[in-house]
Amino acid sequence: MTTPAPLLKLNNGVEMPALGLGVYQSPPEQTVPAVEAALKDGYRLIDTAAAYGNEKEVGEGIRRSGVDRDDVFVTTKLWLDDYGYDSALRAFDTSLANLGLEYLDLYLLHQPVPLEPEPWVVAYKAAEKLLADGRVRAIGVSNHTPGLLRTLMDSTEVVPAVNQVELHPYFIQRELREVHEKLGITTQAWSPIGGITRYWQHAPNGGRSALEEPVVTDLAAKYGKTAAQVVLRWHIEHGLCAIPKSVKAHRIAENFDVFDFSLTPEEVTAIDALDTGLRSGPDPENIRLDTFGRRTR
Repeated sequence: MTTPAPLLKLNNGVEMPALGLGVYQSPPEQTVPAVEAALKDGYRLIDTAAAYGNEKEVGEGIRRSGVDRDDVFVTTKLWLDDYGYDSALRAFDTSLANLGLEYLDLYLLHQPVPLEPEPWVVAYKAAEKLLADGRVRAIGVSNHTPGLLRTLMDSTEVVPAVNQVELHPYFIQRELREVHEKLGITTQAWSPIGGITRYWQHAPNGGRSALEEPVVTDLAAKYGKTAAQVVLRWHIEHGLCAIPKSVKAHRIAENFDVFDFSLTPEEVTAIDALDTGLRSGPDPENIRLDTFGRRTR
């Protein structure tokens, strides 16, 4: 029997699995079988976004899996093109229709837009209305720094339940996690295994992989696990939610097989020491509506 992922209680009492499947850059034709396989392997969290272009396929994968909809935690995100109040509400309706669902578990603003704050802030106010109307169980943000969280919260009412950010052994986001703890925000990690340090053309650590670091490979050998499983377990030990992406059935299963071992506090600290403090993805402070376009992440 597959061991279920532990549940993280959000600041409004909703529970979210601590490990899920991300579908960033998953081609539509590969998304359906990936989601179906993940749910059959025990995953109960699926993370997508309007900008990924595969919401319809995520919905189809959920239906094909045979898992009851109420047992699956589904997240999607509002893209910058639809920031604004009425436009955000319309975009939500489109995402819900694409997914073929009657409600969402979590709705996130995909990026902050600090240089053009009005559409960004009112988009979050639209998400607050969706929450009040019961159309989504929790709302939050993605890619927000501590300062940007404060800016948004100064003009809105609902504290984000989740902030989904780049987080992996090379970029552990210690300061942000401390701010989240004080504010009651759950930290969710995209690119949790650190793949962005290899595929993002502007990554300062381009070509490096945390999966090849001796501290990780030695722990993998000690526990009879893969390097990726060790890194995902590191996220679990920190109380984070991780959403690794894969379209390969064996890799999807492997990524979920992390609940039969634990890392010691000293081993967690040793992986923490890989931190470079360098972000590989886009700088949230410099995102603009007119230049970021339909780019994802």
